[in-house]
Amino acid sequence: MIHAEIDINQEAAWSLERLLPRLEEKLTAEIEADPQMWQIFQARLQEHFPRLFRLYHHLYAKHYDFFYYLEMLLISMAKAAFERPADLRDLDTERETNPQWFQSNQMVGGVCYVDLFAGNLTKMHEKIPYFKELGLTYLHLMPLFKMPEKENDGGYAVSNFREVHPPLGTMEQLAELSRALRKEGISLVIDLIINHTSNEHEWAQRAIAGERRYQAMYGIYPDRTIPDAYEKNLREIFPEEHPGAFTWFESLRAWVWTTFHSYQWDLNYANPDVFNHMAEEMFFLANQGVEIFRLDAVAFIWKELGTNCENLPEAHMILQGFNALTRIVAPSMLFKSEAIVHPDEVVKYISPDECQLSYNPLVMALLWNTLATRNVNLLHQALATRFNINPATSWVNYVRCHDDIGWTFDDADAARLGINGSDHRKFLNEFYRGRFPGSFARGLPFQENPKTGDCRISGTCASLAGLEKALREEGPEEVELAIKRIALLYDMIMTLGGIPLIYLGDEIGTLNDYSYLDDPAHKDDSRWVHRPKADWERYAKRHDPSTIEGRVYARMQAIIAFRKTHPELAGGALETIESGNPAVLAFSRAYQGSARLVIFANFSEQEQTISARVIEQNNLPGKQQLFGESTLTPQHNLVLPPLDFVIFG
Repeated sequence: MIHAEIDINQEAAWSLERLLPRLEEKLTAEIEADPQMWQIFQARLQEHFPRLFRLYHHLYAKHYDFFYYLEMLLISMAKAAFERPADLRDLDTERETNPQWFQSNQMVGGVCYVDLFAGNLTKMHEKIPYFKELGLTYLHLMPLFKMPEKENDGGYAVSNFREVHPPLGTMEQLAELSRALRKEGISLVIDLIINHTSNEHEWAQRAIAGERRYQAMYGIYPDRTIPDAYEKNLREIFPEEHPGAFTWFESLRAWVWTTFHSYQWDLNYANPDVFNHMAEEMFFLANQGVEIFRLDAVAFIWKELGTNCENLPEAHMILQGFNALTRIVAPSMLFKSEAIVHPDEVVKYISPDECQLSYNPLVMALLWNTLATRNVNLLHQALATRFNINPATSWVNYVRCHDDIGWTFDDADAARLGINGSDHRKFLNEFYRGRFPGSFARGLPFQENPKTGDCRISGTCASLAGLEKALREEGPEEVELAIKRIALLYDMIMTLGGIPLIYLGDEIGTLNDYSYLDDPAHKDDSRWVHRPKADWERYAKRHDPSTIEGRVYARMQAIIAFRKTHPELAGGALETIESGNPAVLAFSRAYQGSARLVIFANFSEQEQTISARVIEQNNLPGKQQLFGESTLTPQHNLVLPPLDFVIFG
């Protein structure tokens, strides 16, 4: 008997041919009520089902009930399409004709916690005029779904994806907020935590109650045999909280896979039931008006014995499968990957068919490195070799976020510049803790390993950039330098290719908040030092140029206004320039035939000069200085004041 190799495309076509009549039978009422949507859904399904089928088949074909789960998935997809509100259907149509909408130079993002920034969703609604004033077109609200009251990892332990955490409001209020934001041209971004749930989630509770279906949705083991086999290759993420990756639960009489915290149970994506359940949660939230999902901890979602269970090919397939679903059900939606891993692995998540957006942890870390060293070599190298990505995708560039700073550069990259990676990380940790001679920073260690001295760094942008120390220990000159460092960092992310993201509070120079030490729930997590409650009395000073708040805010508004009036800053392409000065970064930007901008950034506290040769090579004598305080001498040398950022065009 001859076994022919499976023609997966033909199998996809046959499968869809068999499944469509079954869908029509089970969705008769919906189709009769909305035949136009059914036509649209079928057209998108015909286009994208082959890709979805290939991925789903690879992941789950070994399951005897593969076609049952595939049919259930298609039914969920069709129901979500029928339930999609009219305004979101219009948005889908608009963005199908303009799939690169997020490449615009108008894109400026902000991120915050609802409770810390405004109190609740109703009061967040009231902040929309402020978001418009600042110039935001993208608003990321940190995790706001129902969570345990005590231990919840800042909201990343979700107890219900369809319920807003009660103190923050309701799902109806979230949908109303999304509509109001969209009316003002602001896209709502929400975290979708796909690796795990809280142990209080209904699925986990039903697993504890003994329901085998729900036990199969997690990694649950009766003894240490399998956990021990896995842990031979796993790294400990939070060893202080619990050693290893498994936690014993007496209620189950079993070990549960808990990569991050004992109250966060890892989902078992080898089970198609998990994929389908999470797809339904995603559809529900998309229909509330979420336009971009930040996919949390994507590197960890697939487990395979004998590996470190990070960045596995199947993890990418899961994300690609979710991507295919959204092209059919909610094509206006985008995914943003959160993968704080080696730079070689970060870029693997970035694709039009996977995550169209990605955080850029490397550039974030190297911006802080450059401030500390006053040497642009590592940053220049990264921008030259690791920055340009698929033109249909985009980086999300940031200075600070809710999380710590990890020094994620590649040791081999550092070695090519004569830098020992391990030693350099120790230096950076000492510098940003304020323990290195001449440091301007006031940061705190996070997850410090007493054996190795390794740690990561917590702190607000302003405190890390020297404003806290200057105000409390120094004087006006150092305050001025600190403000310039804050401005320089944000000038960079506003002009590098991609979407700039403001960690709200940075725009008024918010300092570290040490009150977290008095909170038993937070005192052992230094990241709360940079998660302060918004001080609206300080925000009220933002238009007063005599205040710190006013000076920082005015400078932020200036670079945002520049970004939005210069189409050269759209898209993501960037070309590095050899400045000939180790303290000065130089690069150029152009987009789709637009004029070329040439940019110089002085990362030192001393005046720096760029030679006439570099200036003439880039035709700057004939260009106009558009931004910054630098001057061209009669000899065509460029003289940059301390920490200046200058743009020619």
